[in-house]
This record gives sequence, structure tokens and C-alpha cells, in this order.
Amino acid sequence: MFGIADYGAFVAAIVLFLLIPGPGNLALITSTSKGGVRGGLAATAGLILGDQCLLWAAVAGVSALLAAYPTAFKAVQWLGAGYLAWLGLKMLLAKPGSAPILNIKPRHFLRQAFTITLLNPKAIVFYMAFFPLFVDPARHQGLVTFGAMALTIAALTFLYGLTSTLLTHFLAERIRANPRISTTLEKLAGTFLIAFGIKLAISR
Repeated sequence: MFGIADYGAFVAAIVLFLLIPGPGNLALITSTSKGGVRGGLAATAGLILGDQCLLWAAVAGVSALLAAYPTAFKAVQWLGAGYLAWLGLKMLLAKPGSAPILNIKPRHFLRQAFTITLLNPKAIVFYMAFFPLFVDPARHQGLVTFGAMALTIAALTFLYGLTSTLLTHFLAERIRANPRISTTLEKLAGTFLIAFGIKLAISR
């Protein structure tokens, strides 16, 4: 299909990667808990836009440029790590009843998720290594093949984001009834964001 080898396996691999916990998932859950369904869907759009930028950058060979200039790669890596750690620290230091770390306006949720996704340089290398596994050299159609893969990733991310948003919103309505649980979860989310930032900073 469109020069994609084993399309079913490609879809299964993307779904598996979406299920792996990471900063993007955390941003999606946090956005939904703060801004409801609109916030979650806006964050989903941000994740999709970030992924599309990174995967097309990978196709264009940006990963090769980063590999040729390790200092540039490291700078982007530290920028992403610092951003995640900053968000996590704000969550940890937030006092009960204070203004939310993430503004409840949907456009901010989109920007938040987009920035978190875009500041993960490892994702570019991932796409560069991942795409060749599912490209059929004999039937490859150039940009048509990569376009079909990009569209598939966007569609699956949207479905995953929609499902996660609805589930999170359903649970959030019950969590809000207990401020102690809500505060604990926010601190836990902040801790995970800092951990993700440290992991990104020390990764090689």
C-alpha cells in the first residue's frame, strides 16, 4: 500500500509507541484535567503538529545534520530537558488553589503540547531509523509513501488522543471532588516531568 511494506505491522508499531508513557502523554492528560475535552483535543492537535514537523524534518535529513554537528544536537536536547524540568518544577511548587500551571485556554494547550513534542530531538532520529523499516524499496513512491505514513501517524495519534481525552475527562470529574487527590496527582505529574527532563538531558 503506497509503497509501505507490511502496513498492518506499521500501524501496530505506531499504536505501541503511542501507548508508551512519555512527556507527550503527560501533557495530554494534564491538559484534559485542566481544560476538559477542549483542552485535551487542543493538546492532541499540538502533538500531531509537533510529530509532523519532526517526521518531515527527518525525511529532509535534519537528523543527518544533527549527527554531523553534535553540539547543535546537544543544545536542542538541553533546551528540551530544561523546558520539561521547568514545567515540572512549577507543578511541584504550586500551592493548592493557585492558578493552574497550564492556562485553560485551548490555544495554550496546543502550544504546550507542540513545544514539548518539538523539543525532543531524539524523535527526529527515531523517525529516520523507523521509516526505512517499513519502506518497500521495490514499490517506494517517494513523497507519496512518506505522506501516507505521515497521514497514518496523524490519524492514529488523533484517535489515541481522543480516547485518552475522554477517559481522562471522565476520571477528572470524580477526582475534582477530592482536592487532596488532585493535588497529589499534580505533584506526581510535576515529578514525572522533571524525570523526563533529566532523562532527556543525560541520554546519549
